[in-house]
Amino acid sequence: MPVDHTFFEFGSVRYHVQASASDPENVYLSISTPSLSHEASPSTGLPEFTLQEATKMYHKFAEVVEPSKEGYALTLKLNFSGLARPKDRARAVRQVSLLQSVILGSQLKHLLGSLGSSGATKLVYNHRDPFFVSRTPGKISAIFPMRFRDDTDLAVATSFFQELQDAGSSYARAPRCSWSAIPPPELRGEPVHHLTTNGGFVSFDIFERHVKRKRAAKTAWILLNFQAYVKYHIKCTRNYIQSRMRKRQETLAEVILNARLRGGDEKKKLQVRKKSKRRLFSLGKAKKLQKGLRAVMDGLRRLRQRIRVKALDRFRRCFVMPKLATKKHDYLRLGA
Repeated sequence: MPVDHTFFEFGSVRYHVQASASDPENVYLSISTPSLSHEASPSTGLPEFTLQEATKMYHKFAEVVEPSKEGYALTLKLNFSGLARPKDRARAVRQVSLLQSVILGSQLKHLLGSLGSSGATKLVYNHRDPFFVSRTPGKISAIFPMRFRDDTDLAVATSFFQELQDAGSSYARAPRCSWSAIPPPELRGEPVHHLTTNGGFVSFDIFERHVKRKRAAKTAWILLNFQAYVKYHIKCTRNYIQSRMRKRQETLAEVILNARLRGGDEKKKLQVRKKSKRRLFSLGKAKKLQKGLRAVMDGLRRLRQRIRVKALDRFRRCFVMPKLATKKHDYLRLGA
């Protein structure tokens, strides 16, 4: 199936992928990217050291096509048929995705190797976040104007820059890092809109030992991706703070819920106690009323009984009539 596709990155980097059905094993990848600086690249095409760096990076599965496709700075002919293992092919695809970084990194490495010249050069890796390289006979200073849209990002970044400054001074071999809210002296004479920032300026002092042999490529890679790393650090820090806040909120909500449950239980217990006291009081009151009622009934029973007077017995005995003796007579029945 033939492929002919164009896509963009950062708005200024353009890629073109082309493959034909008659030659499916070969894929042509072209890239058009603005130069890191006017001094790092000539007016036509890429410098020779950039082509050599690309050839060294992709020699196992690609070759540089000269001349490149019209309208593009570099064209690679990719052939993955020699890579039998899927891991090797996946690694090759990752390396191809770093093509722009390889081109700009080679240019920055060339600038870092030019320690003899002097002056400040504006470098553009991302058109929204340019940075500067100031060259002196003894060192190179990489200066990053930091801009942030959100106040929270600014606060996190300021704390990070202060810690980075303190940590960099404790390691002798590491590039010295400094942070200032005002432009450093190396940027005198630059346009005002390049120096307008709300996050200050971060500077790294790079010496000759940092750009020797393989260290030059690593140093260039770190400088190119420093601003992206700062944004990544801010994002991770905010996610960490938000997760801690959510966890703290859940803990407080659980404490409040448990307090409400305990308060409800105590209220229920208090209500039960009040009801039991009311029941005991009503029972005691009923017993008292019953006892009083019994006393009244007993009194009424006593009133209904005959009244006995002790002196009346003596008076009755005085007036008792004597009993008369009666003689029995035998009567004869007539007609017997």
